[in-house]
Amino acid sequence: MNSTIAEINLRNLTHNYNSIRRKTKTKVMAVVKADAYGHGMVKCAEALSKLKSKPEYYGVALLEEAIELRNSKKIAEPILCFAPIQLDQIPIYSKKQISPTICTIKQIEQLSKLKKHKIIKVHVKINTGMNRLGLPHEIAFEQISRLNKNPNIIIDGVYTHFATSDEKDKSFANLQLKRFATLINRLKKNKVNYGVAHAANSGAILDMPQSYFDMVRPGIVLYGYYPSLETSESIKLKPVLSLVSKLSTINKIAKDESVGYGRLFISKGNLKTGTIPIGYADGLLRGLSNKLKVLIGESVFEQIGRVSMDRIIINLGNSNVKEGSKVILIGKSKKNVITAWDWSIILDTIPYEITCSISKRIPRKYV
Repeated sequence: MNSTIAEINLRNLTHNYNSIRRKTKTKVMAVVKADAYGHGMVKCAEALSKLKSKPEYYGVALLEEAIELRNSKKIAEPILCFAPIQLDQIPIYSKKQISPTICTIKQIEQLSKLKKHKIIKVHVKINTGMNRLGLPHEIAFEQISRLNKNPNIIIDGVYTHFATSDEKDKSFANLQLKRFATLINRLKKNKVNYGVAHAANSGAILDMPQSYFDMVRPGIVLYGYYPSLETSESIKLKPVLSLVSKLSTINKIAKDESVGYGRLFISKGNLKTGTIPIGYADGLLRGLSNKLKVLIGESVFEQIGRVSMDRIIINLGNSNVKEGSKVILIGKSKKNVITAWDWSIILDTIPYEITCSISKRIPRKYV
C-alpha cells in the first residue's frame, strides 16, 4: 500500500467557496476541470453540492470530464464544457444536460444547417483579447443574434476569459472587460437573449469586482491558492491539499560519499539519510532536486541528490527520527508550513501546475 497520500480537506474547500460567494454575491460556476486541479473532481463537486448555497454551475474542460461528473449521480446542476462543440456529440450534450461552448462562425453556420435535433443549451465564448478561443468581440453581437434564431439552440450564457487578471498591471484586463461589457450592454439594449454573463476568473474575483456580471468562475482560489504573487489577498484562503508520506528507510553514509543518480550530492561529513517513497512519477519533479524541504515533526529537513522516479533521499543529519515517521511535503506542522508556492518558486511555475501534476498513483484521502 502506498505510504504517500494526498489529503484533501473538504472543510477548507467549502470555506474557500463560501468566502468567494460572500465577496461576489453572484452565481458561482465552480471550475473542477483537470480532476479539480488534482484534488479529485467528483468528490470535490459532491462536497460543494451538499451546501445550502451550492454552485449554480460546474465548469470542466472536456466532454469526458462532464460525462464523468454527470455519471456520479449526485451532480444535478448545469455543467459547462469549455471545449468547442462537437456536432456529432449533440445527442450526448442533450441526454446528459451538458452545455458545450460555441466559439466560431463556422460552428454557428453548421448548427443552422443541421436537421431538427433535441434542444441543447450552449454558452458562447467571446474573444476579447486572449486570442485562444472565442468569437471576435467586434462581430459577436451579430453572430449571437443569428444563433438566437436557431430553434434547436438555447443560449444559456455568454462568457470571456481574462489573460492578465492575475497581474498587478490590470490595463489589458480592463480593456478586455470594456470590450465584454460593451457587448453585454448592446445585447441587453436590443433584447437579445444571452443567458448569464460571466467573465471573472480567480484573479478577477480577487481584484476586479466590476467584472462579476451574473456569475463568477473560481478555479485555483477554490483550492486555496492565489493565482499569482501579484494579486491581492482580498479573500482569506485555506489550502485544500496536503501531501504526506512516511520515512521509509534510514541509512548512514560517510564523508565524501555520494547520494543518488548523477552524484549530485557529496557528503561533507558523516550523516544519516532517509528515503521517502515519492518521485517524479508521482509529480515531484526532477527540477526540485537538491532544493526541496520536508517536515518531520517540528523539524525541517533538506532533500539531497537527484529526485528519482519513485523515491527521494533526505539529509537527516544527526537527528533521532525513526523509520515510519510522518513526513509532510506540502502542508503544515505547528510552526512550519510548506505550500505549493514553495515548489512553484523553485520550478519557476505556479501552484496550478504543482497540484495538477500530482499523479493518480498517489491516493486521495478526503478529510
